[in-house]
Amino acid sequence: MQSVVDPNADALWESVATISDEHGVTEKQPRTDEEWAAVRRNAIAVIEGANLLVMPGRHVVATGRKLEDSDVEGILKPEDIQKLIDSERTTLIERAHGLHSAGMAMLAAIDAKNPQALSEAGGALDEACENCHLKFWYPNQPVPGEPKK
Repeated sequence: MQSVVDPNADALWESVATISDEHGVTEKQPRTDEEWAAVRRNAIAVIEGANLLVMPGRHVVATGRKLEDSDVEGILKPEDIQKLIDSERTTLIERAHGLHSAGMAMLAAIDAKNPQALSEAGGALDEACENCHLKFWYPNQPVPGEPKK
């Protein structure tokens, strides 16, 4: 997650934006073949990262390492995340397939060189990530708009 999915998902989300500042409004999007190729590599990495997530024997972190965001309140400890993943492997696989599908939608938008579709697919990518995180990373976090338990 930290080395493949997360940085490439961030690059995809940041590839299309509307920036409003003292200079006016700027539409950020890939424009050249090289820029589209770079964003395409990010989408491929997310898709392949989803495949890696379902490989048997994968661990949340290597032995002796800690999560990058382990100091964030509400994030479970790696061993607790691993227990959840191990006990609900079918759910992990379903969530990874959701990530894969979202990555494929990003790839289709990129291949069509359609910034609007790329932006819209970014929402599906965010939802796929959040669905997994809410289940395994921070399952006890309150969901905005829902009453507290």
